[in-house]
Amino acid sequence: MGAQVEAWDSAGAERAIAVLKAVADPTRYRLLWALSRQEQPVGSLAEMAGAHVAAVSQHLAKLRAAGLVVSRREGTRIYYRAAGPHVRGLLEEASLVASAPAGEAEPGAVREEPAAVAQEQPARAARRVRARRPVTE
Repeated sequence: MGAQVEAWDSAGAERAIAVLKAVADPTRYRLLWALSRQEQPVGSLAEMAGAHVAAVSQHLAKLRAAGLVVSRREGTRIYYRAAGPHVRGLLEEASLVASAPAGEAEPGAVREEPAAVAQEQPARAARRVRARRPVTE
């Protein structure tokens, strides 16, 4: 049993959550997909998204804050691109997860029981869970 269990990394989890929140918006997902292929100016991205330049700029600011895009200025234009090949990998993995049938696991993978998963969560998260009241008629 050479498998090693990783300790809960709160800071790492918070960064991952920020990335997932940034990608969770359909417009931002679409912008990232386009930027993972090639660098583009904000105007072209706005046209592609069918949105105002100001709205696209706000989306790009959130993606930049999450570390998913980088920008460069050329005169009055700002060009954006994906922060690296890992961004395209994130989008492709999300597509694979979304298209996988529910309950499907990799061959030989050990499924974790809900109790085991709950033990890994921080204690403060456990306090937020409320038990459901039984239905009485």
